[in-house]
Amino acid sequence: MAECPFCERIAIGEVLFIGKSCALLHDAYPLSPGHCLIVPKRHVSSVFELEDAERSELFSLITNAKTLIEASYSPDGYNLGMNIGASAGQTIEHAHLHVIPRYSGDVEDPRGGVRNIIRSRARYWEKIP
Repeated sequence: MAECPFCERIAIGEVLFIGKSCALLHDAYPLSPGHCLIVPKRHVSSVFELEDAERSELFSLITNAKTLIEASYSPDGYNLGMNIGASAGQTIEHAHLHVIPRYSGDVEDPRGGVRNIIRSRARYWEKIP
């Protein structure tokens, strides 16, 4: 089994913030300026495998991420997301939460946000009678 890039980065201290059970990292392939990840220290594949205290800290670090992002950038919004399982697009088998800053004009039409994962269902407002 190949080494986990998140475990390696946490082990060498390549973190923005370290908590009791989770760490905040820059995304290695950011979608936008400031894109970061909240990663549990314990290697598990899914957020569903976390203990309650780990899951609680993971979600509480969203505020830390926002504070750090806003210290260097001025985003207009955020997307939060998790890919859990290969069919959902997960490529690193270590649970993590994406904190993606969004900026006015970064895409032509941001409506639907994460719903754009399945393009044919993204523009739901056009189907409402």
